[in-house]
Amino acid sequence: MRKKVDFLVIGSGIAGLSFALKVAPYGKVLVISKTKMAETNTAYAQGGIASVMYKPDNFKKHIEDTMIAGDQLSNPDAVKMVIENGPEQIEQLINWGTNFDKSEKGKYDLHKEGGHSEYRILHHLDNTGFEIQRALIEEAKGHENIEFAEDFYAVDIITQHHTGEITYRWRTDVECYGAYVLNEKTGKVDTILSKITMMATGGIGNIYQTTTNPTIATGDGIAMVYRAKGIIENMEFVQFHPTSLYNPKERPSFLITEAMRGYGAILKCKNGEAFMEKYDERANLAPRDIVARAIDNEMKNSGDDFVYLDVTHKDAEETKEHFPTIYHKCLELGIDITKDLIPVVPAAHYVCGGIKVDLQGRSSIIHLYAAGECSSTGLHGANRLASNSLLEAVVYADVAAKDAIETVKDLKHNTKIPSWNDEGTTHNEEMVLITQTNKEVEQILSNYVGIVRSNLRLKRALDRLELIYRETENLFDDSIVTKELCEIRNKINVGYLIIRMAMRRKESRGLHYTLDHNRLRTKR
Repeated sequence: MRKKVDFLVIGSGIAGLSFALKVAPYGKVLVISKTKMAETNTAYAQGGIASVMYKPDNFKKHIEDTMIAGDQLSNPDAVKMVIENGPEQIEQLINWGTNFDKSEKGKYDLHKEGGHSEYRILHHLDNTGFEIQRALIEEAKGHENIEFAEDFYAVDIITQHHTGEITYRWRTDVECYGAYVLNEKTGKVDTILSKITMMATGGIGNIYQTTTNPTIATGDGIAMVYRAKGIIENMEFVQFHPTSLYNPKERPSFLITEAMRGYGAILKCKNGEAFMEKYDERANLAPRDIVARAIDNEMKNSGDDFVYLDVTHKDAEETKEHFPTIYHKCLELGIDITKDLIPVVPAAHYVCGGIKVDLQGRSSIIHLYAAGECSSTGLHGANRLASNSLLEAVVYADVAAKDAIETVKDLKHNTKIPSWNDEGTTHNEEMVLITQTNKEVEQILSNYVGIVRSNLRLKRALDRLELIYRETENLFDDSIVTKELCEIRNKINVGYLIIRMAMRRKESRGLHYTLDHNRLRTKR
């Protein structure tokens, strides 16, 4: 199938759908999702969305908190833009039907999370992302110019080298004309030609063994742009959420929101001793990188598989009211969080790097934008401040939409693009190799490129990954593709980028912590 649209949106989370809604009045929009529209990283975001709402909070405080959490590697211009545009975009989400919790006085009930100096986290119970996803889908389905395509998996973006006529020498010469997309219902690769393409494919969590991300988060957008010669940056900064529910049988790991520590929960060792004050004066409200490393250190010193999160000292009814999803989930496992300690362990959660974009959301590839977790805007620097990601996604979707609306007026489709050549043989008989390779990649990243790293670990990871890459190349066929094969290729690409960028950074900074440049020290 060949199809022409004005705007192609790859991904259906907060970044993709808010962009789609804003450009829809100016042309035909196709939103593709590799599974179902509601299955996104956005939908799994429990805590909330950060924005300055009431005094004594102000933009200056939020900016300072963001810069501190990012270990001063954040782009000040990006930080300022996102935070100062936050309230307007919150209002837009509300207008689209998002319900945020309010107090009895009618004001928004704001939470406080690690790294924040004020209460500024808007939320809907403990399933904020799910609520935002619901509202955006309902709003987008009502727009006549927006078409949805579920179970459509983007294989590669289309650039000059697909035409066979035009070559390019520099990255800045690369243009995007759409994407080749696997229709899983037909098993065929369709050609989607677009004037503007938005990459909004979410995160990378599933390159690790333990992650809070849904199984779809395999770094697809980042890998596609890397293969197309686009600029990728800051991939060494992978954030591990300190508190996922310890349950080895479950994937993805169930997230215990940081808002629970903001509410007053205390991290404790198995012997009942609180330990965070040893590592940071902010104790349980320290930024995620510090908390995750502290937990990792305590577990390695004790040999335990998890630590505990204790919320039993808080009012039981209030706890159940604030965290109903967590309460019922834990209860299913025989844990009453109002009486019992919650076993928790760090899990891969968010990548701060990705597709490099400017202040208009433009990537280094012409007519290709990126927003959400797959992008690197400069907001997060070396470590993301809690609940800044949803805000970043909706703000960058807005600035990208404004730029794209102006740009699309002068664009035409490139009709010289050939259809996908689907002549060839499949490799379905090698699913065992694909499955085992998948596990090997996850083990390599988890064992050697996790919370704490070293030059030796990174070198071993690179050697192992390069061997797997060479061994699996013969599984790929230029003509026949499957989603499983594409995901393996993308995970190898992303793993390689993380390792290479980690090897280049000769310091411990934020989420990149290496034993060769620092030792984990307790607070004096």
